[in-house]
Amino acid sequence: WLKCASLAPDRYGVTMAAQAVCAVAQVFILGLPSRVASVWFGPAEVSTACAVAVLGNQLGTAIGFLLPPVLVPNTADDIDLMAHNISIMFYGTAIVSTLLFLLTGVVFEEKPKYPPSHSQALLQAMPPEDYSYKQSIINLVKNVPFVLLLISYGIMTGAFYSVSTLLNQMIVTHYEGEEVNAGRIGLTLVVAGMVGSIICGLWLDYTKTYKQTTLIVYILSFIGLVVFTFTLDLGYLMVVFVTGGVLGFFMTGYLPLGFEFAVEITYPESEGTSSGLLNASAQIFGIVFTLVQGKLTTDYNPRAGNLFLCAWLFVGIILTALIKSDLRRHNVNSGIMNMDVKAVPVDSPVEHESCTALRIQSDL
Repeated sequence: WLKCASLAPDRYGVTMAAQAVCAVAQVFILGLPSRVASVWFGPAEVSTACAVAVLGNQLGTAIGFLLPPVLVPNTADDIDLMAHNISIMFYGTAIVSTLLFLLTGVVFEEKPKYPPSHSQALLQAMPPEDYSYKQSIINLVKNVPFVLLLISYGIMTGAFYSVSTLLNQMIVTHYEGEEVNAGRIGLTLVVAGMVGSIICGLWLDYTKTYKQTTLIVYILSFIGLVVFTFTLDLGYLMVVFVTGGVLGFFMTGYLPLGFEFAVEITYPESEGTSSGLLNASAQIFGIVFTLVQGKLTTDYNPRAGNLFLCAWLFVGIILTALIKSDLRRHNVNSGIMNMDVKAVPVDSPVEHESCTALRIQSDL
């Protein structure tokens, strides 16, 4: 709604303030997938649920590629018409956001009546006063596998942000006058990524091979970026569509893998804390990569900027290979790890399924 109030050439400050509010709001949205998936879904579906939530974010990005050029066409010779078109886009976004806000307030609950998994039952049995956000951060920073994942996730996602941001510039450099197709290639990249997210989530739920899948997708993303880099200037736009789609499939498919792998190796720390740190890392790397790649692309050519990202992705592969795969949440759900728990509701399905183990842990 602040953006709706900025529809005048002399209200640039209002526009920037509104954009800052949107940026802050995004922080709370980006960390939701792993948290909601863990709280509401069982071990056999948690990764798929996380992938679907990530897909929702990517769907919004895809709409962001598609709708603005349609709603606000380039009418530089008629500023009043441009202002009218922008107002339609802003008011439409504000109305949709308000409806979603009301819907969330009315129907969304914090957690289900009964925990969907053993790991959640143990966490919910812990007294709230025992939780410390500061101590959680300290624990995560001391967790070497998580730190390695934090850096590698930041590299991968930051590279994806940079490619997405500079895609139009890269396409127009080699294919002059193809701004519309540049937007379509961006849309292809995101839509292919949505498919990749779902497939990776389903695969994780089926195999529980977190590190292996993460490493393979990382390597395929690296190969995809290398192929994209050296085929971008061939003069065949269809090739760019294909390579861009493949790149988006693996780079976006990595997002739920990173979230879920982080939850596994940091349990019993809060999913919101681990995913929040991952997103912070992604934003930092994204800003740096975009600035450096943009400079290289402008001063030299798109290939130089993409090779810069390829070098960093190779570093990310090495860091991912060094991560120790300690699947703590999976071990708890499988009854392998013993953890302290004070109480579980007597009528809880989880209690009935594993009453002996939980009672022994309670006695301990």
